[in-house]
Amino acid sequence: MIYKQKFYYLCKTPLSAEGPKDVEVIDRADDSNAFPELFKHYEKLRSHAFNDDNLYSIVRADDIYELVRTGTEKEARELAFEQAEPEIITNLQHRVMQKNDKNAKAILKEVHQVEA
Repeated sequence: MIYKQKFYYLCKTPLSAEGPKDVEVIDRADDSNAFPELFKHYEKLRSHAFNDDNLYSIVRADDIYELVRTGTEKEARELAFEQAEPEIITNLQHRVMQKNDKNAKAILKEVHQVEA
């Protein structure tokens, strides 16, 4: 068994992301002691997407924030995009249905191969 050190990464994926290259690593916690501060930062960044009942609503998000635990920044970008993609699609579909957002419709079709 090969030991591989893992870190906590806070990542931001824009709704227009086409792949892991578009994911921004905002911060990293090197150990469990630094994690609570990183988690507070994560919650603060997501706070705009909470509704009146204090529940997170993906359709209110302007960007998708993910906390991932992995070994490298490259792996963090890949994992964050993989986790964010279903939420991005949901958000964009909502924008198309509710606001007839042409840009969201184009992103769905061109990037995610989803007809809206």
